[in-house]
Amino acid sequence: MRRTSRPRRRYRRRGQQRARRTALVVGIAILAGFGWIAVRTWPGLIDSLPVALPAFADKQVVMTGKIVGITDGDTLTLLVDRTQHKIRLAQIDTPERAQPWGNRARQALADKVFRKDVTVRVSDTDRYGRFIGEIWLGDRDINRELIREGYAWAYRDYLTDRTLLKDEAQAKDEGLGLWSDPDPVPPWRWRRGDRSSVASAPAKSFTCGSKTYCREMTSCDEAMFYLRECGLTRLDGDSDGVPCESICR
Repeated sequence: MRRTSRPRRRYRRRGQQRARRTALVVGIAILAGFGWIAVRTWPGLIDSLPVALPAFADKQVVMTGKIVGITDGDTLTLLVDRTQHKIRLAQIDTPERAQPWGNRARQALADKVFRKDVTVRVSDTDRYGRFIGEIWLGDRDINRELIREGYAWAYRDYLTDRTLLKDEAQAKDEGLGLWSDPDPVPPWRWRRGDRSSVASAPAKSFTCGSKTYCREMTSCDEAMFYLRECGLTRLDGDSDGVPCESICR
């Protein structure tokens, strides 16, 4: 009995190993089949896959699709096949929606690209998961146009193309768009609460300690006072310098 049981155990182990190998091969074949079906069903799937990867250092990712939403002057929504992507325009900064010229900057971007097919040259992603890129409508550089027409600043903190500063200077010299105001506040200062050139209610009309929540604020100026003067940081949940974004955006 001992002489025959060992070969049987060996044969049993070999059979189990063959079964596992067969199952693995079948599994790979099934996955490959599903992949082939997906590519045939959604032809744009492969083109969209690199977009989800964070590796932008070696090469630029290009996306093509239709603009289906405008959030503000420098943020929009791109529809690629059936997937929507948030795009933050690279190297420019437009006024916030609660800021003078904010709505006009948004409208200017909408007039240029809303419901139109565009190309986005993606260079990075930001902390909010948005893609950072240049918007091209044919041979038109939309990012640059917004600066040239006075709807945006060159974003100093993220600037790689220094020629955008020349476009900004020219728009300023000609008094175009937001440069028609005597002293426009850059949006990066506005987000930090520096709104010195914007008329606001006097600080003495607000008192620290009487309110603690955004729902109690009657204006963005009041919310800004509580954040800056009273240190009520709970009003700025994402720490971007803008309190109570429901009323300050």
